[in-house]
Amino acid sequence: MATARDVLVVDDDPDMVEAIVLVLGSAGYATRSAENGAQALEAVAVQAPGLILLDMLMPVMDGWRCARELRARHGDAVPIVVVSAAEHVRSRGDDVGAVDVLPKPFEMDALLSVVARHIPDH
Repeated sequence: MATARDVLVVDDDPDMVEAIVLVLGSAGYATRSAENGAQALEAVAVQAPGLILLDMLMPVMDGWRCARELRARHGDAVPIVVVSAAEHVRSRGDDVGAVDVLPKPFEMDALLSVVARHIPDH
């Protein structure tokens, strides 16, 4: 169901999205982006990504609601990494069944390590 190299970046901060897409693209990952959870659900409906990098604090539909909808529609088929500056990011990741967390701010090497753990053969 998932495309091996495709990473969906879900964040309402265009600078954050641009930085993540640039770094992942340079490392050979195909990327798509969504500004909120509603757009993410639409993107996943079109084609399931290999991994979702999901911010939690967004307008329109936040990360919690998006993750619940993703799980209801797709089960565990699409792995989610919570990327958030929110306090207690680890417990927030556990709340939504995330496979990993990446607390903001983060180093780009940490981003690449997290993605490589979940999409090892890109």
